[in-house]
Amino acid sequence: MFSKTFVHNEKRVSLLKELIRKRGFVKVLEVHNGLSALIVDNFQLVEKGRTLSFDGLWESSLTDSASKGLPDIEVVSHDSRLDTINQILEVTGKPMIVDGDTGGDVNHFEYLVKRLIRAGVSMVIIEDKVFPKRNSLVDTKQSLEDQNIFAEKIRRGVQVKQKRAFMIVARLESLIAGETVADALRRAKIFLSAGADGIMIHSKSSTPSEILEFAKKYYQLPKKLIKNKVLVCAPTTYNTITADELAKAGFQVIIYANHMLRSAYTAMEKTCEIILLNDRSFEVNVVCGPVASLFEVTGLLAITQKENEQHDKSKQT
Repeated sequence: MFSKTFVHNEKRVSLLKELIRKRGFVKVLEVHNGLSALIVDNFQLVEKGRTLSFDGLWESSLTDSASKGLPDIEVVSHDSRLDTINQILEVTGKPMIVDGDTGGDVNHFEYLVKRLIRAGVSMVIIEDKVFPKRNSLVDTKQSLEDQNIFAEKIRRGVQVKQKRAFMIVARLESLIAGETVADALRRAKIFLSAGADGIMIHSKSSTPSEILEFAKKYYQLPKKLIKNKVLVCAPTTYNTITADELAKAGFQVIIYANHMLRSAYTAMEKTCEIILLNDRSFEVNVVCGPVASLFEVTGLLAITQKENEQHDKSKQT
């Protein structure tokens, strides 16, 4: 089903900041097309009297690229990314965070910020690596951008957004590049001073120890520097820690960064296997939802119901 509530783009930009202020922290799940976004936007689970759901959408560079059959090396253009972003925003109501890769060069980033705000995006996260970046989880040399060049990119983006609720977050890749927590903190101070609305600390460690160490030391920075700033993480590899534990450590935005496409990929491979092994599609029903579920989530059932009601009224007159 389409989002029940239409949210004007200007209002939608501010949704994430409002949610963080009200709740303290938010949980955000990756989406890569309209259907995956509809699922995340509408999914609710009632557990022990509580209704559980995700607070927002993460438009991932990795999964946007992979869903197009392309590698995550900034080969997908901003126009193509924005096309996917608009498809998602058109059918959902929750706030969106966009994975902005490196942001491109300074001039490109200015235009990207304008276009994301116009679309209704709440936050963009850009990483402090040189263009074209390589995905942080791949086993290859990772090169950090010159801190002054990246700081200027942030300053220019902040000038474009002016006082709008749109947020620009600096993603620190120091730990990914083999540097220390101290190096990440040093770069964080520079980027916050340049006007970043928050910091994302990234890690591919299998345990959360280094990001927890970073968070502890981050909150020892001058209060003026971190006041009203958000701290973000993506527990992809250190996935045994809970969202509540991360929130207690001071993280306000927790991103589950690639799980919808990864799970879909596994399910599609299994579907291929079952059909080939059995030479028919009967057995695959155990891993496939009914076709009617697609009709419902995309709004087709609601349309046909209205048409049938109108047809019945016409017969009565």
